[in-house]
Amino acid sequence: MMRIVEYGDEHFDGVDELWRTVFPNDAERNRAHHSVPTKMARDDGLFWVALNNDETVIGTTMAGWDGHRGWLYAVATSPHHRREGVGKALVERAVEELGQRGCNKVNLQIRADNVEVADFYASLGFLEEPRISMGREIKD
Repeated sequence: MMRIVEYGDEHFDGVDELWRTVFPNDAERNRAHHSVPTKMARDDGLFWVALNNDETVIGTTMAGWDGHRGWLYAVATSPHHRREGVGKALVERAVEELGQRGCNKVNLQIRADNVEVADFYASLGFLEEPRISMGREIKD
């Protein structure tokens, strides 16, 4: 059995381990030691973890909303718990919460070569949109 709860400090080690497993090539700025405290400082209640019976973190999703569009970030499911509905439940929780706050569109980004993940999101009703994703790092 799995349950989804709002992230708490007691989940940090599990989130860090999961993200290192699921996102091994992510930039340092996306690692838990940076992303989690930054997210929690916003105190917006848009970060959830999926826990199994022994309280192990088996999934995460982080969402954001700026009043214009919502975004999904760090949707991760433990490789040992894929195809069990964990990712779907986390995405649905985030979309529902964003909708309750007045958000009417949710965006996400995935790597272009990640076909399996693209298929997963398509199964949840997300459509590929003709966009160019651009970014700029801000160095300290």
